[in-house]
Formats: sequence, structure tokens, C-alpha cells
Amino acid sequence: MKLDKFDASPPWSTIFDAVGFGLVLVDADAHVLLWNGWLTRHSGVDAQDAFGQPLAAVFGAAPSASFVAALHNALHYKLPVVLSNVLHRCPLPLYAQLPMSESADRMPHAITMTPLAVAPWGPCCLIQIADSSRAISREKVLQKQSDRLSQEVMTDSLTRAFSRGFFDQFYQQEFALARRQGTKLSLILVDVDYFKGYNDEYGHPAGDKVLVTLVQALKAGLLRATDKLARYGGEEFVVILPDCAQNKALAIAEHLRTAVLALKLPHRKSGMSDQITISLGVSTMESGQTCSAQALLEAADLALYAAKGKGRNGVQYCGPQLPQASA
Repeated sequence: MKLDKFDASPPWSTIFDAVGFGLVLVDADAHVLLWNGWLTRHSGVDAQDAFGQPLAAVFGAAPSASFVAALHNALHYKLPVVLSNVLHRCPLPLYAQLPMSESADRMPHAITMTPLAVAPWGPCCLIQIADSSRAISREKVLQKQSDRLSQEVMTDSLTRAFSRGFFDQFYQQEFALARRQGTKLSLILVDVDYFKGYNDEYGHPAGDKVLVTLVQALKAGLLRATDKLARYGGEEFVVILPDCAQNKALAIAEHLRTAVLALKLPHRKSGMSDQITISLGVSTMESGQTCSAQALLEAADLALYAAKGKGRNGVQYCGPQLPQASA
């Protein structure tokens, strides 16, 4: 049948063209009855050229399959449809500025389809198209802020090692995974020897610099991405070694100890050396063992105290206490 143009004479044309979103009205066969100025500005298609044409053929490039299917469903089932920018990326060839460059990306947009009856055409569908660029920009800013805050929570502000909060969470996850898969898990507790004396002698700013330097050396001594170093508290650090047996964990601990010695950081108030040294305690849950996460951590702490008791600047091992078998 012959299509009559939608009466878009003033004041309606002024109103339709002034709104800050796209307006398209199509009949039951998806032919264009109304095309506002916003769409012309962002598609390059004039209202006169769009009128009476199948909507899918109006644009220079075909709309996405999801858009075509949604329009069919809106017209056929008479139910409103929303195509959010989150799930449907740029279904129509619309651009922020025209003429566009060859490398220009489509303008992000969200689409709402509303079935309605309009005389004299009968069943129609009103399509509203909103620019989502600002919302997406806000989301990106919020995501960056969220990532930054998460990084701050996960990372010790001074040393840039992982934080105690990160360790508490990551350790529980790794311990549960090791128990579930029957794999090994080792811990190394690290303490800077006579660090209070260092702060008293050299001052706390110098002590902070030493901790930063030590963390850099300790990180460099961990060769696997799965091994994590966290600041446990003050001058104490903890290393999580997933799938790492006792002998390997002891070798890593000794490597860390010698790496700190190689720094040759002066310490006149050490009490046992003329440079910064560390003591290390190691504990391992071997494959198939059934100790608790707390027992493994306590064993590493006992090993650290043993290293201090034996003169410091050394590595000691203590196995976790296993639950006693019932009689």
C-alpha cells in the first residue's frame, strides 16, 4: 500500500529534531514512517531518503542480526524490547561525527523498541536510540577507580609487596586448592634481624628504604609467577609457595637469605653481623597430608623462632602438626 508520511510539520518536526536521541517509527512491515534529525546527524541518511524504505536497507551497512531479530519480535509479538549496549555492541552503523574516517568506531548506543498502534498505519513500532558514550566513559572511570582501590588494598603501600589482607585471602584459597587436589604447599616466614636496632641507629626513613630494597631482592628470588610475597607485619614477610615440596622450599629460603646478604646493607647495631641479615622459617604440607591452614602457618612461625634461637641469619624447618588418629 502507499505510505503516507508521518505529519512532522511544525511544531512536531521541531520537537522530534530537537530531542537528544534517535527516533524512528516503522510500520508493521518495518518500513520507515518517521526519521528524526538526530538520526540524520549520526547516520548521514536524510529523512526524505529514509521514508518508505525497509529499515534494514536504509543504512549503508546492515544492522546487526540481533537488531533485526528484536524488531521482528517487537512487531510480531507486540512486546517492548531493549537492546542494551552491554549485551549488544553497536547494532546500528551510527557515528559520533560525520563524515567519519575509515578507522572510526561506531558510536555506542542503546535501543528501545515500543510496539504501538498509530492511525492510519495500524501496528507500528517506535524505536528510540540513545548515545551510550558518556555512560561507558563513566563506567571506565569507575572501573579504573575500583581497580586502583583494589590494588591499594592488595598491595602494601610502602614496600609494594602484597598486603596482609591479600595474604589472608590468597593463603586460604591456595590451601583449600592444595587440599582438594592433594598437592604440596609450602610457607616461608621471613624476619629482618635486629631491625629495631637498625631503626634506632639510622632512623625510620632509612629503615623504610631498607624494607623496600629487601622486598625487591626477595621478589627477584622468586622465579614462579605463582609464588607470592606479602608483608606479614612490620619487618616480617611471608612467602606462599604452591605445589612446592620441603626440599625445594628450603632451597628457595636459602637462596633468599644469600640474596639479602649480597646486598651488603650496613647494620652497625645488628648484634651478630655488620650488615642486614634475615632469618627464615619454612613449613610444608606434603601431598595427602591433612593438617589445617593454621597448623601450617604456626609451624612456619615455630621454624622462624628456631632460626632466631640458633643465632639468626639462617633457615630452619618445622613440619605442621597433624591431627591425631582416633583410637
